[in-house]
Amino acid sequence: MSEVLFQVLPFFALIGIGAAAGASGMFDAGAGRVLTDFVFYFALSALLFRFAAGLDLAALFDWRVIGAYASASLVVYALAFAVAARRGVSLSERAVEAQCAVVGNVGFLGLPMLTMLMGEAAALPILQVLTVDLLLFAALIVTLFSIDREGRVTPRTLLRVGGALVRNPMLVAIFAGFAWAATGVAVPGPLSDVLRLLGDAATPGALFAIGVSLARKSAERLSVASWLSTCKLGLHPLCVAIAVFVLFPVPSEAAKVIVTTAALPVAGNVFILAQSYDVAPQRVSTAILVSTIVSIATLTATLALTA
Repeated sequence: MSEVLFQVLPFFALIGIGAAAGASGMFDAGAGRVLTDFVFYFALSALLFRFAAGLDLAALFDWRVIGAYASASLVVYALAFAVAARRGVSLSERAVEAQCAVVGNVGFLGLPMLTMLMGEAAALPILQVLTVDLLLFAALIVTLFSIDREGRVTPRTLLRVGGALVRNPMLVAIFAGFAWAATGVAVPGPLSDVLRLLGDAATPGALFAIGVSLARKSAERLSVASWLSTCKLGLHPLCVAIAVFVLFPVPSEAAKVIVTTAALPVAGNVFILAQSYDVAPQRVSTAILVSTIVSIATLTATLALTA
């Protein structure tokens, strides 16, 4: 366990350095946004494209893997949604809380960290998880927001969902990579070098950006944030483990990566959606803060158990 902790700590140390820079005022909100945009649109997109372009598409569309992760996630999503409903909150707030319970920081934290710790072969199952998160749950939350505000699903709702998907640079990079992989042509050397240079900036840039964003987050409704963190860091990986190891057995190495990916803290893009639609942004902010801090211990334990 201690050996795994020493492997994980440098990644969280970078988050801590970013948080210190944000708290000191050296990186204000504007600087943090610029750094996040660089990682989001360039460094991380280059990393995603490079990994996706080198994949075996036949292995990628393994519906057993995708179905196992999606079904386990939907169980946790439904539980968090039901608990929120019992508190009498709005449909939009239920959707936000359920999103916190299952959507982890796969892009900014999981992909760069886990491919370094578990090898580049981990990229395939991580991209499978990320694709489910970006297609299924991103579409679901926007749809529920629209139903809450408009009372039904309209053509405008579908346009809004489609627009949110095609504007997401991570999803665009992944599917552009898939399209390249389908050609069977290797990425040319100079382009590969550019992608690798940009991709190498994704890990430190993303972790530092997470820290800067955490420095601006304040705590609110700790009881709800603690419950959502328990769902994300405990129930989600547990349900995914049952799905991939017992109910829909998938290859062992892929199963280990998927379970570890499920143990990641709440994703920052949930906060972006909550803030954009003005649906409990402080609650989401607190869940991200709490789950990120606690994940130092829980992610280490998950990595040790799946080693």
